[in-house]
Amino acid sequence: MTGAQWWRDVVAYQIYPRSFCDTDGDGVGDLEGIRRHLDHVAWLGAGAIWLSPFYRSPMADFGYDVADYCDVDPLFGTIEDFDRVVQEAHARDLKVLVDWVPNHSSDRHRWFVSSRSSRQDPKRDWYWWRDDRPDSAGGHGPPGSPGRLPNNWQQAFTGVGQSERPPAWTWDPDSGQWYLHMFLPEQPDLNWANPEVRAAMADTLRFWMARGVDGFRVDVVQGIGKDPDLADIPDADQPPSGTNDRPETHEVIRELRKVVDGWPDPPARMMVGEVYLPTTAQVATYYGTDANPELHLSFNFPPLFAPWDAGAWRACIDAVVANLDPIGAWPTWVLSNHDNRRHRTRYGSESRARAAAVVLLTLRGTPFVYAGEELGLEDAVVPLERQVDPGGRDGCRAPLPWDATAAHGWSPGPEPWLPWPPDAGGARNVAAQRDDPASILHLYRRLLAVRRASPALTGGDFEWLETPEGVLGWVRSARPDDRRVVLVDFSGAGGPVPLPPGRWDVEVETSGAGEGHTAEGVIELEPDGAVVLRPK
Repeated sequence: MTGAQWWRDVVAYQIYPRSFCDTDGDGVGDLEGIRRHLDHVAWLGAGAIWLSPFYRSPMADFGYDVADYCDVDPLFGTIEDFDRVVQEAHARDLKVLVDWVPNHSSDRHRWFVSSRSSRQDPKRDWYWWRDDRPDSAGGHGPPGSPGRLPNNWQQAFTGVGQSERPPAWTWDPDSGQWYLHMFLPEQPDLNWANPEVRAAMADTLRFWMARGVDGFRVDVVQGIGKDPDLADIPDADQPPSGTNDRPETHEVIRELRKVVDGWPDPPARMMVGEVYLPTTAQVATYYGTDANPELHLSFNFPPLFAPWDAGAWRACIDAVVANLDPIGAWPTWVLSNHDNRRHRTRYGSESRARAAAVVLLTLRGTPFVYAGEELGLEDAVVPLERQVDPGGRDGCRAPLPWDATAAHGWSPGPEPWLPWPPDAGGARNVAAQRDDPASILHLYRRLLAVRRASPALTGGDFEWLETPEGVLGWVRSARPDDRRVVLVDFSGAGGPVPLPPGRWDVEVETSGAGEGHTAEGVIELEPDGAVVLRPK
């Protein structure tokens, strides 16, 4: 996969390092654990891995509070361990994407330590510092009191046990000003209006590209730009429109695109953005234009929040066709990730999780598979005393079980940092499912193999089929003669579905029972079942 746009052809596999595999017995996954299981990713058929943060960090937000953008936290290993992961991934024809967190750093980062040391420090303007709101503007109370906040912006996290979002400002008594943090107080926002910040952060991209990284997942990209006036916003607009989807952000992304596209060594590098906005129309703008390109790929999250309902999913797909196809933008598809409940938990059954896998891997665009999704994992049940995440996302981050032993393939030692997901000692581990040809793991592997072998599924056209209520169907086609028909039952009832003219081989079926059979005229779908068909 060395083509100019390799990211259009691959299936990307997201690894949350803390939860993938522990090899040193501390209960936290590490880079060596990733290296040891690259064969699993290659066997599955993915073409890229995305590593969530592994940088030096105090772990207030479990790595998304970066204290050094150019080093590995000792919790995960060393920079040499990272280099081995890249080298061995490339040997398996796997591209490597790393998380890059540009909106904010850790408050332990040397930049912020310098910035808060004095109002006169050269890095003071690398972050957003503001004085008390004057009494004449409506503030009340002594300096640094809640009544004197610079504006009414709120942070994104409520925190464990809290019901309301705290202010997005924290008072620094030593320098006598407030600093902005759209997430935790330990995550001060960088000031991307400052050219020195842009240059320094661009250098961090170059650092990782020089180590062989093929691309970047850009965290909370829509929040980089800020309203320079820091004006109050209506409460209904929380989280603040002053930090979401600002025009200043697009200027920054265009500059970053030049840095990535300008890297001289092949293959081409890429950026996929976490554009956390509610509509596909908004997401589409982050691709830029031919004259001013921005992101190569952009996460489109409405399907992640869609219920298991044919109408809801048709609307999501139609929105992609309507907003991305006309501008030549390549879509992404995702069912689960480290920030949201796993889709097996959301949909309520394995049959629906299997059918969703067919949807994910047959639509036009780049699919992202979250580690454990291929096992049909559910969220862990995390008791209150073990909840640690400020955003309430512990359940979906449960450790990945590799086998049915007591340690589930992790190094023996203390309990992992989070509880195991349900049935880790039974059917929900890699070893058990590798041994079971009827498992959801083997379904994912078959789907990825079929996708890789079919130009229609990797890059072909998309067209809806007429189907009964509660069923969605589409045709993927690529010249000269590659076609696939996909049918998915969302109704839970199953039943007969008419087919396009001709005879069709059942290439993939969610339970596996019908694979290899031939259908003509009509096919019987299982309840919450799905099929992929090819011409006989």
